Amino acid sequence: MTYNPRTDTGIPTEPIGSLPRPIKLQEAFAAYDTGKISKAALQDEQEKAIRDSIEKYEATGSPIIADGEQWWSSFATYPFMATMAGTDLNPCCGPGGQTFALFPDGHYKAMPKLERGPFRYNEYAADSLEKSLRYASKPMKQAVIAPSMVSLLLPLHVTLSNYSREQFESDLVDECEKDIRKAFDAGAARVSIDFTEGRLSLKADPRNPWTDAGLLPHFIDLISQVVDRFTPEERANIGVHTCAGSDADSNHSAEVPYNTLLPAMFSINAGYFLIQAACEADRDATYKMIGDNIRDDAEGVKPIYYVGVIWCQNPNPETPEEVCDALVRAADFIPKERLGSTDDCGFSPFAIDQKPAYGSPDFAREIAFQKIAARVEGTKMAADKLGVS
Repeated sequence: MTYNPRTDTGIPTEPIGSLPRPIKLQEAFAAYDTGKISKAALQDEQEKAIRDSIEKYEATGSPIIADGEQWWSSFATYPFMATMAGTDLNPCCGPGGQTFALFPDGHYKAMPKLERGPFRYNEYAADSLEKSLRYASKPMKQAVIAPSMVSLLLPLHVTLSNYSREQFESDLVDECEKDIRKAFDAGAARVSIDFTEGRLSLKADPRNPWTDAGLLPHFIDLISQVVDRFTPEERANIGVHTCAGSDADSNHSAEVPYNTLLPAMFSINAGYFLIQAACEADRDATYKMIGDNIRDDAEGVKPIYYVGVIWCQNPNPETPEEVCDALVRAADFIPKERLGSTDDCGFSPFAIDQKPAYGSPDFAREIAFQKIAARVEGTKMAADKLGVS
């Protein structure tokens, strides 16, 4: 059956992807890294977390759910390593790659580095989705990583013998297309492309050279090469997500103004966009930036613009009324028939995340489901107020 995102809530609403991993699962990841437990033991803890995540997700009333990425080391690294420490690393890669993101509290995330070709994914998103679908009674969405993010496996100014950057990126575009197609074939109702590196690419941080290399146009081109391989009917269910990053309740690029990102990002011929907004210092400016740059025809599709109404790094649950008010206000700038709601970001994009603002990952999980339920109910309230069905 075709998924209609308006059926249950009028205004479409959709999650990003990740949830905090339970403490027991985080301990299992750490134990697997050090060889203290087997992969089967890790997968047993992952499966427990998946079942719990899906059961609680469905209890929120959400018309479409995600599995919380409990099978993954992170949103960015699932194709090429099993843990953030590099266990089960892709045979084309080695340790010691460039830093991906620096966070204000001083911690950072680094990539492995590409050492040889041809590059192929170790795993595809569909591999975990197929396992999660066994427990779901509602439609599921699947997030996949953008080719632009994976392109950072090959550091700036590095040249490999017998495997050019152009060939690597050509292979990467093929792999990303395959990732999306396999997710749909497995049963995903929607697929969104995580593009957190878009905003970060404009930061011009001298400590992190790739963010000062003018890469945004190239990143947009890589994603467009993937998206343009799909028909308009397929692209209606393919989205692109932007945020300022999230790890340990911190972000990496919130200071980068949206006017340098959104007009370029909206040139991608996607069916919808998921845009961080709840934590922005000036929400009205964000809504206006979206409204001023909407496209009525993205090569055969009319994109929907999902604004973030849930601040994932804030441990205080939003109320349905607050969600409703945010959407009604957004409709002053964005046509109501083009408006959707989402969370600002995944609740825990990286598997090992102690959620310091919340006090513990287990408590953060419970709050996340409260926030999701508020998003769903508040979206229904806004649809009633705005007359959207």
